Amino acid sequence: MREKPARDSLPTPAAFINAQSAITGLRGRDLLSTLRSVAAHGLRNPLHSARHALKLGGQLGRVLLGETLHPTNPQDARFADPAWSLNPFYRRSLQAYLSWQKQVKSWIDESNMSPDDRARAHFAFALLNDAVSPSNTLLNPLAVKELFNSGGNSLVRGIGHLVDDLLHNDGLPRQVTKQAFEVGKTVATTTGAVVFRNELLELIQYKPMSEKQYSKPLLVVPPQINKYYIFDLSPHNSFVQYALKNGLQTFVISWRNPDVRHREWGLSTYVEAVEEAMNVCRAITGAREVNLMGACAGGLTIAALQGHLQAKRQLRRVSSATYLVSLLDSELDSPATLFADEQTLEAAKRRSYQRGVLDGRDMAKVFAWMRPNDLIWSYFVNNYLLGKEPPAFDILYWNNDNTRLPAALHGDLLDFFKHNPLTHPGGLEVCGTPIDLQKVTVDSFSVAGINDHITPWDAVYRSTLLLGGERRFVLSNSGHVQSILNPPSNPKANYVENGKLSSDPRAWYYDAKRVDGSWWTQWLSWIQERSGAQKDTHMALGNQNYPPMEAAPGTYVRVR
Repeated sequence: MREKPARDSLPTPAAFINAQSAITGLRGRDLLSTLRSVAAHGLRNPLHSARHALKLGGQLGRVLLGETLHPTNPQDARFADPAWSLNPFYRRSLQAYLSWQKQVKSWIDESNMSPDDRARAHFAFALLNDAVSPSNTLLNPLAVKELFNSGGNSLVRGIGHLVDDLLHNDGLPRQVTKQAFEVGKTVATTTGAVVFRNELLELIQYKPMSEKQYSKPLLVVPPQINKYYIFDLSPHNSFVQYALKNGLQTFVISWRNPDVRHREWGLSTYVEAVEEAMNVCRAITGAREVNLMGACAGGLTIAALQGHLQAKRQLRRVSSATYLVSLLDSELDSPATLFADEQTLEAAKRRSYQRGVLDGRDMAKVFAWMRPNDLIWSYFVNNYLLGKEPPAFDILYWNNDNTRLPAALHGDLLDFFKHNPLTHPGGLEVCGTPIDLQKVTVDSFSVAGINDHITPWDAVYRSTLLLGGERRFVLSNSGHVQSILNPPSNPKANYVENGKLSSDPRAWYYDAKRVDGSWWTQWLSWIQERSGAQKDTHMALGNQNYPPMEAAPGTYVRVR
């Protein structure tokens, strides 16, 4: 079914925090500085502050008298319990909270602060307002009910969870029970073998699952920030199994989790490693060309590799390139980027070089603060106030299986966000060669997510425009990870597509058509056209020069 998206349904392209924030880090001192400047502005403009204080006082008075001034968002799960609307006490506390939120926003909007200062203020107060929500207290009606139903055991369990997280999880509530999954047994279970290993990566070749297979292999390059098995979580959402069942010879890179010994691994190091893995794929399959797929930072890596191959006049080794939620144009419009000044970037570089790596737990904290109600406060309520275990969810297990970034690659990514080098020819140099993406004439298929807060969809769209060759762009109806894990069995799957790529993402969206179903099926037809002739399936893995070394998922994925 196809229909045009509504004009008033244009998705928000960027949220408060994004990929740049996670790479740069978000310092508490910057938030405190913003709050201090807001307070100072309030003192310097007493009439402005008094006017909004009086408005707030008037609204609170009406709330105490029982008026319902502000409708609640039906999609806000924090206040879904009927007590928030039916119980006089809870209704008044919620209305007081919403009144405070509205007046703070109005105070900032109507102040004479600069646009940048207003954006920073909105960002800081959004975090503060989420933290002081009445749902985050023991008076939460769900917590009160659980307290009585459990005879007080929920409070005891909650305190135990809180102490454990303070000691072992950097003070954040756990999002998943670690014991619920095990790599190689409950996730990353597709049959395959490691057929090549070097210092940076293991190359996994998977056992075919079809009677016929295409001659050109698919090489999947995951982000260096996460482990590879996002492509092979559970059988019902395994992208690897979907590719195998449809005749694609599938290889996946599993990155090594670096430590202080590997601080000098930079983008060029990873590009050279992917080129070596690509050549192993060609040697094992006998194909002259390889289809590349890169996700997030893996997309940046395969783009840099193709630019490097083009400069060496060897681009013919690549048949096609698929980019999943990948940024090549790093210009992001977000309040959080206002904190990333020269001093902050240099401080981030110094910290990672002193430590040798950027710890994945530090990035995970920033990612969690992208959506605090979903990724922090909902678990605060579940784990501490209700005393329950976090749910067993494979995506969250993978998301919490953190990796590190070597200091050199971290520095390269910081420079990437600072200079946006791929937007002009020769702006980025990799392996001693300048990169010009317009000369990369490989056909490309790009996927973005409407609700993606990490790599905003409009930036992914602009990234597609940087590439040469035949380009196709699809906008999935999901967030960052769910845009990748979007199997045909998902009944809610749909995407937006417009074959004419204009220079303006908004114009493209207004003229696009909504399509029900998963983009996987469209990609499959696209990639099969670029995968050569079909032949009888060869079941053996590896070859004489690259024999199977050990069963998938290999060794590197297990390194903590």
